[in-house]
Amino acid sequence: MNRDTYIGLAAAFATLLFVFFQNSSDNRPAIDDDMPASDAQFTAVYGTPRIDGSDNDPVWQNTPWLSLDQYWIGQKPDSLDFSGRYKIAWDENNLYVLAEITDDVLIDTHTDGLDHYWDDDCLEIFIDEDASGGNHQYSYNAFAYHIALDGKVVDIAPDSAFTYFNDHCTTRRVTNGTRSTWEVAVKVFDGNRFVTGGDNIPKSLRAGKIMGFALAYCDNDHSPERENFIGSIAVEGEDKNRGWIDAGIFGKLELR
Repeated sequence: MNRDTYIGLAAAFATLLFVFFQNSSDNRPAIDDDMPASDAQFTAVYGTPRIDGSDNDPVWQNTPWLSLDQYWIGQKPDSLDFSGRYKIAWDENNLYVLAEITDDVLIDTHTDGLDHYWDDDCLEIFIDEDASGGNHQYSYNAFAYHIALDGKVVDIAPDSAFTYFNDHCTTRRVTNGTRSTWEVAVKVFDGNRFVTGGDNIPKSLRAGKIMGFALAYCDNDHSPERENFIGSIAVEGEDKNRGWIDAGIFGKLELR
């Protein structure tokens, strides 16, 4: 085999490698760079509530309600079917979320908490610790904590496996009739240093810190799939269900 033949084979092999990796890249879910990032801004007040599923703590009494009213999937239901609002607070150890959800039917049909957890009723808290935005589908660039009715917490790990992150969120839900009060203490982690199964240390929060944040609720009323997905952020474009992939849709949360 002469020198020109070797060169030809090498060029052909390089071309095949380029096509392979290009196709692999094209098959990954993409973020549309032309989509505008969210300009929503929130503030969280300082205080440490007791996680008991009530709004009786002084910090909650002095914090305004925010609306949970953006329909990412489905159509706006009757207010007796669903309505939601929430508050946010913080201290050095946790971000705190108080959500008041009216839902006429609470559904949790998947006995395996890692199986189609988004099709059961659940609260979802999105955290981007450094507000960097970008893709987080298979990375810890941001977290999308799905909190089930039983308090279990699920997100997707970098290896694409559905994974429990129960130690990231402490939750208490109290339901009276059709109204549920969810109170959650969320540990905030630096996703750039987070290692699956590692000895990860939560961030110590401070006034002036800005994070990416969004809240959502998956609502199902006896259907095979969730019927509505209601978020806290207005999302541009046709595909509004992008928060589990794109941290760029999150609002900016300032700790005060």
